[in-house]
Amino acid sequence: MTRLFGTDGVRGLANKTLTASLALQLGAAAAQVLTREVHSSKRRPVAIVGRDPRVSGEMLAAALSAGMASRGVDVLRVGVLPTPAVAFLTDDYGADMGVMISASHNPMPDNGIKFFSAGGHKLPDEIEDEIEKVMSDLEEGGPTGHGIGRIIEEAPDARERYLKHLAGAARTDLTGITVVVDAANGAASDVAPAAYEAAGATVIPIHNKPNAYNINDKCGSTHIDQIQAAVREHGADLGLAHDGDADRCLAVDHEGTVVDGDQIMAILAVALKEKNDLRENTLVATVMSNLGLKLAMDREGIAMDTTQVGDRYVLAELNARNLSLGGEQSGHIIQPKYSTTGDGLLTGLSLMARMAQTESSLKELASVMTVLPQVLINVPVSDKNAILDAPAVREAITAAEEELGETGRVLLRASGTEELFRVMVEAASEDTARQVAGRLAAVVAAV
Repeated sequence: MTRLFGTDGVRGLANKTLTASLALQLGAAAAQVLTREVHSSKRRPVAIVGRDPRVSGEMLAAALSAGMASRGVDVLRVGVLPTPAVAFLTDDYGADMGVMISASHNPMPDNGIKFFSAGGHKLPDEIEDEIEKVMSDLEEGGPTGHGIGRIIEEAPDARERYLKHLAGAARTDLTGITVVVDAANGAASDVAPAAYEAAGATVIPIHNKPNAYNINDKCGSTHIDQIQAAVREHGADLGLAHDGDADRCLAVDHEGTVVDGDQIMAILAVALKEKNDLRENTLVATVMSNLGLKLAMDREGIAMDTTQVGDRYVLAELNARNLSLGGEQSGHIIQPKYSTTGDGLLTGLSLMARMAQTESSLKELASVMTVLPQVLINVPVSDKNAILDAPAVREAITAAEEELGETGRVLLRASGTEELFRVMVEAASEDTARQVAGRLAAVVAAV
C-alpha cells in the first residue's frame, strides 16, 4: 500500500488525487489522533488552519475544517499566510494542532496538506502512520449537539501576531537597504513586504498580486531569473525570492548573482559563531549541500553535520542536539530559537541584518564560501533500489572518488518519488564534474 504522507505532508493534484472527500477524512483522522489527550481532559481542542492563495485552497480548507469540527475540534481559520506563520500561530494561540494547505513551490493545480502538533512542530513518521491507520477505519459520525466543533472564519489578529514575532526576532534597523522581494504570488505576497518595511528596509515588491491562479507561475524561488533582472533594473542592494508558502528564501546580490541556501547558511553560521550563539559550533545541512560549504566551515572552525535530504530531517537533528542553525541548499533555513520550521521571511531578515551590522554587501558576505561546480543527472531505471548493490556501480564510484580526491565529491541516491536514480558530482571545474557524472550515469543506466 502506498503511503499517503510524503516527505512534507500530503500532496497531489487538487480535486484529482487530493480531493475534498480525502481532506474531510484526513481532517477527521488527524483531529482524532492529535487531540486525543485534550478530549480526555474535557477541554475543547483548537486547530489553526491557514493556506496559500491557490484556488483549491478554499475548497480544501472547508473540507478539512469540517472534518476536524466533526470530531469536536474548534477551528480557527487564519486565512492566507506562510507555512511558518501557521506553525508559529499554532504555538502562539496555544492551539492543539495546526494545518497548512499549500503545495509550496509546486504549480497551481497541485496542493498539499501539512500538519503541526501542539507547539507548531511537524509530525514524526509514526504519528503520520497512525493518522493513515485511523483514516482506513474511520467511524461514521462523531459527537452531536454541544460536542460538535465550531469554525471561526477569520482570526483578526493573526497577521499582526506573526509580524510582531518577526520584528522581535530581527531587532536590527535595516534603514538604507533596498531590497527587491519576489513573493511568487503566494502566501507571503502581503506579509513579506510588510515585515521588511517594518524593519526599515526600502522594499520593491514583485509578483505580489495573487489571483488564485498565478502562484509560482514563472516567478519566485524556482524562477530566479525574474528577481535577478529586477535587482539590476532597480539598482537594489539585494533581492529575496520566496516560494509559494514562503518557508524558503533564495537571494541575489546587487549584481544579480544567486546566493543559494548553502551560501546563506555559511553567512549566518559565521554571524552566530561571532556572537557565541552557534551551539556546539555546529551547522546542520543535508547530503546535497555543496562541498564548498563544508570547506568554508572547516576554514571558519565550524563543524558541519549532514542528514538525508528533507528539511524535516535537518529539524530532527537540530532538535535532538539543541543546535542553532540548519537548512538546505534550496533555501529552507531553520533557526530553532525563533521558529519550529523553515521560515523564509526570518531568513531574509537575518541576511539583511548581517549586511547592516557589518556594513557589507551581500556579495562580500557570500564570498565566505566558494561554490564548487555541481552536476546532477537523473537516470531512469527499472529498479532504483538495486542500483547501489551492482558491482559495476560500486567500482565506478570508487574510481570516481579516487580521481576527485579531496577536491570533489560523488553522491548517488534513489529518488524518493520517481523511478529515477540521481547521480551528483562536484569537482574543482565544471568540465571535470560533467565528465565524471556522465561516466557514472552511463554505468547506472547499464545496470
